[in-house]
Amino acid sequence: MLLLARKTSQVGLHMSVAFAVTYAFTGSLATGGVAAILEPICNVVLLPLHDRLWDKLRPRPRAQAA
Repeated sequence: MLLLARKTSQVGLHMSVAFAVTYAFTGSLATGGVAAILEPICNVVLLPLHDRLWDKLRPRPRAQAA
């Protein structure tokens, strides 16, 4: 239950920051709202791809010769 609360809080924070920054630059509630919705969706799609790329770049331990 604590993990769910933490993740929900993180999503809310991301949405709030996206809204606030976009609203500050544009002065538009609609544009801020769109950014607040799109930002978490983009994170859900892109972060696993980002993590896979870094996993591929991580050096692998070499097998020791007998």
